[in-house]
Amino acid sequence: MNDNEIIERIKYLMHELHYKQVEFAQKIDIDTSNLSKYLNGKLPISQALINRIVVNLGVSKQWLEDGTDLPFAKQLTTPSVAVVPSAAVGQGTPVYDIDVTAGSMPRSLMFTDDQIVGWIDLPGMDKNCRIVKVSGDSMKPVICNGDYVAIRELTSLQHIFWGQIYVVLLDDYRLIKYVRRNDDPQLVTLRSANKDYDDMDIPRRDIRDMMLVQQILHLDTRL
Repeated sequence: MNDNEIIERIKYLMHELHYKQVEFAQKIDIDTSNLSKYLNGKLPISQALINRIVVNLGVSKQWLEDGTDLPFAKQLTTPSVAVVPSAAVGQGTPVYDIDVTAGSMPRSLMFTDDQIVGWIDLPGMDKNCRIVKVSGDSMKPVICNGDYVAIRELTSLQHIFWGQIYVVLLDDYRLIKYVRRNDDPQLVTLRSANKDYDDMDIPRRDIRDMMLVQQILHLDTRL
């Protein structure tokens, strides 16, 4: 286990769940001062801490320890969900007629109203998400060919939650990968879930936009 990366993932959880340190400590039933020491690196990350987070918050242990999987894998992988026709405008989260891993369409053209093909309504879905399709097998078995993902745009590329799955937009193509910290601060490492694919190291300056994958969905598009 890499303590620094686990600390980053704990901070990510606090951010996503909107918990301050006191609230987070209460949720996982530890002393606030000890949580602060964990986050500052003054205490080594223990299995006891990891198990408390996994049990009390329903977090994936695999994700917390090594960054693979999704933070809330069991809750976020949804079986068949029907798409509501686009006539029911505004009812849920918009589904776009976009394959987020194909082509090089710029961000400005991706999420226009004419690209919306329907809406889905799921409890707990972030209202700022958009749902798009994924092709290819580089993220298999986490994300399979034909799956849909709910993505949320970032307001800044300065703060990356290492080990999360992102849609990464470059000039010539779009990718969906785990984004990992690189020893060279000018680079980021893009990692596939499929072990047949090698890591990619790309310059930060080449990234045009990034979108955080928040949910994975298997959609039944029969209307």
